[in-house]
Amino acid sequence: MFASVLQFHTEWAWMVIFSNALAGFWCLGAHWLPALRVKALWWFVGLAETTIAVQVVLGVIMVAGEGIRAPQFHMFYGFVALITVALLYSYRFQIRAWQYVLYGFGSLFLMGLGIRAVLVG
Repeated sequence: MFASVLQFHTEWAWMVIFSNALAGFWCLGAHWLPALRVKALWWFVGLAETTIAVQVVLGVIMVAGEGIRAPQFHMFYGFVALITVALLYSYRFQIRAWQYVLYGFGSLFLMGLGIRAVLVG
């Protein structure tokens, strides 16, 4: 069991990073290999993006509820990740032919934001 919200937030960061990395590579693979275009792909992308929302909520709980101070850029990367998820979702129909590329590179970008947040936090 997790001892604190801080410990859970710290360990959950790796779930955010690895799930978005896997989602990104799966989407990029699906762009070139139609056999990878299965319904489970979109469920997994949604799950990977949900990990970001959980991570941000945990961060807000720590800052607002427990009075823990976080580095400014750590919080910045978290909120940019949340906004990126919304932007990816909003563009999915406008570039339908490139949706796998959009979500592939978008998920890898989210992975990168997670890595940066870990490094500055």
